[in-house]
Amino acid sequence: MPHPIPRFLLSVLALPCLAVSLGAQAAGSGAASAAGGMTPEQRAAQRAAQANKPRSIEGINTVWLEELTRPEFRDLLKDGYTTVLIMTGGVENNDDNLSMNKHNINNRLLGEMIARRLGKTLVAPLVTLEPGNAGSAIQPGRAGPMLSQATYTALLFDMGNYLRSMGFTEIYYLGDSGGNARGMQAAADSLTKLYADSPDKVYFKHVPEYYNHTSVVQPYIQNELKIPEGIKIGASTGTSGLHEELGIDATLALADPVSIRYEQRKKVGQDEINGIKFQSLEWLQDLGRKIADLRVTTTINAITAYRASVGRR
Repeated sequence: MPHPIPRFLLSVLALPCLAVSLGAQAAGSGAASAAGGMTPEQRAAQRAAQANKPRSIEGINTVWLEELTRPEFRDLLKDGYTTVLIMTGGVENNDDNLSMNKHNINNRLLGEMIARRLGKTLVAPLVTLEPGNAGSAIQPGRAGPMLSQATYTALLFDMGNYLRSMGFTEIYYLGDSGGNARGMQAAADSLTKLYADSPDKVYFKHVPEYYNHTSVVQPYIQNELKIPEGIKIGASTGTSGLHEELGIDATLALADPVSIRYEQRKKVGQDEINGIKFQSLEWLQDLGRKIADLRVTTTINAITAYRASVGRR
């Protein structure tokens, strides 16, 4: 006589059948819902109602896309906020004194300044990783994480393409790290080509003038402010032997003094770079304001010139 199957085992064996039965029911329910649901006209009316539904609460004053509610974003688009910045940074080795997040901190500071100065501009979520290749030379704390160049370019392409579908008509790529330029340019070029014949004109542009540490900031510090920093114009390392310079220290101090370990360095007499002593945190932050304004002005001038070249406002 065969042994009876234990009750718990019968329950387990019945689960697949139950899942199939429930799946069939769900499919049937979905089909019925689709057949007996709203007509295309009703769905269009519902979308129109949502698009015009007044906000029940007051909006906030922000240029950061991710901080907006859906109705706040909808209303900003209607008000002409159709320009967006894609800011690219990275996480990389900056030697002993600087946060590996320095590029992203700079972008958080300067992105907001640029958006507000341009007017009717928002900033997309920051791209906080940069392109690079993993290998035996990468050690803990050395750099990263990073993305392959192909993944990085695809990410920037997808971001720009999606922002276009959201209603933006001017999409600018701005990078604070030199290695980001190739991917930004490739993404902007590919999107421009893809939509070249589109009746709804959208502009995708990499703005290389934003990355101006060596071309604008260093000459400004040494030639205009007459601060004799021990770094050759065009270089990323000076007499201190570190991947660090006064202009970057100054804007980071303005955004977040902890990122340059200001108090820790002061305690041990390392509050200097390339032969320039930090006179005080206030002195460094004041310099940071001047440099931030210079970088923002340089970037806006480049965007304004580009707009003029393509017949924009």
